[in-house]
Amino acid sequence: MQVLILVTHLLGTGHLSRALTLARAFVTKGHSVTVLSGGMPAPHLKSDGITLHQLPPVRSDGTNFTRLLTADNTLADAVYLAKRKDMILDVFNTTKPDTVITELFPFGRRILRDEFQALLTVAQNSCIILSSIRDILAPPSKPAKAAQTDRIIDQFYDGVLVHSDAATTPLDQSWPVSDMLSQKLHYTGYVAPAPAGPHPDQAGKNEIIVSAGGGSVGAALFECAVQAALLKPHLKWRMLIGGANPAPEIERLQNMATGSGLHIEPARPDFRQLLHHAACSVSMCGYNTALDLLQAGTPSVFIPFDDGGEVEQTLRAKSLAKHPSFAVVSSAKLTPKKLLDAVQSVQNAGRFKSDGLEFNGAFETVRITSELVAKP
Repeated sequence: MQVLILVTHLLGTGHLSRALTLARAFVTKGHSVTVLSGGMPAPHLKSDGITLHQLPPVRSDGTNFTRLLTADNTLADAVYLAKRKDMILDVFNTTKPDTVITELFPFGRRILRDEFQALLTVAQNSCIILSSIRDILAPPSKPAKAAQTDRIIDQFYDGVLVHSDAATTPLDQSWPVSDMLSQKLHYTGYVAPAPAGPHPDQAGKNEIIVSAGGGSVGAALFECAVQAALLKPHLKWRMLIGGANPAPEIERLQNMATGSGLHIEPARPDFRQLLHHAACSVSMCGYNTALDLLQAGTPSVFIPFDDGGEVEQTLRAKSLAKHPSFAVVSSAKLTPKKLLDAVQSVQNAGRFKSDGLEFNGAFETVRITSELVAKP
């Protein structure tokens, strides 16, 4: 089976990371996968065995997702976006896929609807078309957006892959599910790599690990953690800085952290193994980070990303915080003392046991897709 996945991450790298996890599952089962990535390059994410095409990249202007910038911070104009669309269609015509998977669209990425629509139009009569979405979506700001999404799903899509557990996080927790849409939903379970297991060097042992994903956000979280580390310098703190160029942020934070004993370094590929030994994690609450922490069982304090009115991470964090091993501190209420109190609270609760949660969503996605392609 030939699989084509179209994904564009605009702020962090979580969307691309999840798409690549799906791609690896298809490859493991003997299928050929092409991923079209439209966000900024993310060389720290592995793409072995996958044909990865980098589109002319775009990113959001901070949390303004209606304004797209290029790699050199200029506005992505119509000519630039047309080059992306042409490349998408060229790759489709070359690969002739049996299935096309659009990550998040049409539930999001509406600013890129022209290129998605172009792909859907050429793919409609030649292959199975699926949408891939995480557990919790940003709720539509008005009913018209949900209605438009329904129209696109009804016209073009054979199914919607919901990467969560229907019993614990049904889609209607964050998105209005019509009768039509409900008939096209396929719950896959959570999409996560295999558990990382312990670190060969026991790295991260008894540490409070502070992170903000692979993107360039998290400055307020990091600054508060530095101040907390200065208050409690006897604790072992490790801070991991993401983004394409973390060096300036590392230097800035190191200047703030003098005397704290805080270790600051770029985001690491063995992050998931560090969590296996960590005393606590302090992070945002993106989909991939949440799954990493659930699998590792690490006591965790979440400071959900909520800039620009974003609510997805807050909904996820509050859901997880029903368990005492997890706590939520909103960015508006974040102080060094509140952070330290939350760290102490989750450490007292002990490690989380993930018994009963399904993390095999990538291979379940392969199974569901294979069945849909095989249907007459």
